[in-house]
Amino acid sequence: MAIINYIRVSTVSQNTARQLVDVPSDRIFTDKCSGKNIDRPAFKQMLDFAREGDVINCHELSRLARNTMDLLNIVQTLNDKGITINFIKEGLSFTGNADAFQTLMLTMLGAVAQLERDISLERQREGIAIAKAAGKYKGRPSSYSEAEFSNIKAEFTNTKNKAALARKHNISRSYLYKIVA
Repeated sequence: MAIINYIRVSTVSQNTARQLVDVPSDRIFTDKCSGKNIDRPAFKQMLDFAREGDVINCHELSRLARNTMDLLNIVQTLNDKGITINFIKEGLSFTGNADAFQTLMLTMLGAVAQLERDISLERQREGIAIAKAAGKYKGRPSSYSEAEFSNIKAEFTNTKNKAALARKHNISRSYLYKIVA
């Protein structure tokens, strides 16, 4: 039996120090990326590592998933494998023998985490719209120089496979067409 701690923050610049303080473990998996989906490197490694009888500790529900459906599916998948998951901040533990009240709490708290994320994104969109209207928001500055733009435009006219050209420069096709326009 292994005790596993899973820690997640949303960005590389954020600090993980406040999560799972004094919670002993045999192995720690840490992600520094958004919890909007389950496509996270350390999360995937943790799922591959965890075995029946293991215990996973997570600081709080929102650190495991920011989407209610993902949260419910993750907990169910872990429990089906015989893995216990503990949410330290909420004081909840799921072993696969969840009663109706535990399931309700998991669903409600997961919905609150999703609501927080949705509200945050809505505020961000509103702020960007206001800044754009005031002429203060121009978007992220391009990492390409004018010479590189000229090179991409020249390649565009001489290339039939636009998707391959976009991949070559590590940009989306829509951005490629924006550069050419």
